[in-house]
Amino acid sequence: MKKLLIATVLSIGIIAGCEVGPKYHRPVVQVPTAYRDLNGNTQAPAKTASYADLRWWQVFQDTQLQELIRTALKQNYDLQTAAERIRAARAQLGITRSNQFPQVLGSSSASGGKEYSFQSKSNFLVLTADAAFQLDFFGRLRRATEAARAELVASEDAQQTVILTLVSDVASDYFQLLDLDLQLRITQGTVKSQQDAIKLTRLRLSHGVGTNLDVLQAEQVLDTANAQIPDLERQIGQEENAISILLGRYPESVPRGLPLVEQPLPPTVPPGLPSALLERRPDIRQAEQNLIAANAEIGVAKAAFFPSISLTGSGGGAFGRSSVFAALMSSHAGIWSYGAQVTQPIFTGGALRGNLRLAESQQRQELIAYKQAIQLAFRDVSDALIGYQKYHQVRVRQGELAKDLQDSVNLSLSRYRGGITTYLEVLDGQRSLYAAELTLAQARGNEYQTLVQLYKALGGGWQQ
Repeated sequence: MKKLLIATVLSIGIIAGCEVGPKYHRPVVQVPTAYRDLNGNTQAPAKTASYADLRWWQVFQDTQLQELIRTALKQNYDLQTAAERIRAARAQLGITRSNQFPQVLGSSSASGGKEYSFQSKSNFLVLTADAAFQLDFFGRLRRATEAARAELVASEDAQQTVILTLVSDVASDYFQLLDLDLQLRITQGTVKSQQDAIKLTRLRLSHGVGTNLDVLQAEQVLDTANAQIPDLERQIGQEENAISILLGRYPESVPRGLPLVEQPLPPTVPPGLPSALLERRPDIRQAEQNLIAANAEIGVAKAAFFPSISLTGSGGGAFGRSSVFAALMSSHAGIWSYGAQVTQPIFTGGALRGNLRLAESQQRQELIAYKQAIQLAFRDVSDALIGYQKYHQVRVRQGELAKDLQDSVNLSLSRYRGGITTYLEVLDGQRSLYAAELTLAQARGNEYQTLVQLYKALGGGWQQ
């Protein structure tokens, strides 16, 4: 008998170790050996070091920008929501995992009174405890726990995506704000220089030098610059509002740090190994965890085809005494019981098979989403690389052009003051310089914007 009991326990242990459903294996996805760069179909050389390995405060070195980012990480509502989703997923994991353990409930009741017909008194206290335990022979509960655990990790990866997006959005909007500030300063400087030029031209005209046409042309340049100021001020206000919302604040002014022309630029921005992108990008990691959860749900659906075995037991006691039965009944009595239940689906109208097909379809959908997330990540990196390289080249060329035009304007002013040329030459040079300086400011802002996009596309700050 003892040997039979041992054999039965061992058999139950072996069966309990079984889990139906497929075991998860990371899908094999072929990724490019290098990122596509500005030269069309050529490949950027792959290096182990990556720009994304830097912490965000190492990338964005403006102390005021760092303070804005820290504030956003504390107060942003999207990030707070992501944190609550993690807490909810952790609670759900605890709920799901609890089904693997015995469930024990206790109850108590007290009663008493007096029966006038028989002149009897009674007082009783009943204490009971009920226990139920579902044997997870086919792994249904373990698979459900596996799915819940993967969903928890996915919610944590989703939070990292929110953090990366938040840091990138604050930095991007901040550089856009500095770009608009620079354009406004250039426009205001142009207005001031044109006002001085008009005064000089009118003075020369009063002394019989120059023409009314010179004054008219200078006023046209002044009007054009003046017309740009309200629009730039509107854009600056809207950009400050956008940053305020990211910081979890009501719209307000935003303090600035270094001007755009003094913002540091990295000497190089190595993208790193393409294969490492799968670990750095939190959205890819989230997609994989969703795939793991969907894979585990197949096991849950398959286990529903097999018997469900539950053990139950209860025990307790009644304490008290009755004057009627005092001679027949002791002051306390113990009660206990046990049982086992086996439930086997026989006919469900196709619900179980349909549930399995649904789980398999959802797993295939998550697999597609995982592969697509990888593909889109490589597109993001390639777009950012191409944009950064392009705007870097534009900014360098435009800086050289603006310097040449500034030298040309200075020479024209000297020639005009010396009476060698008309003011038309000066005005043409100033118009060209004004347009070149605005284009340079925009190119500088675009370079910083694509730098932020590249850091985000590479999964920047993934180690923090």
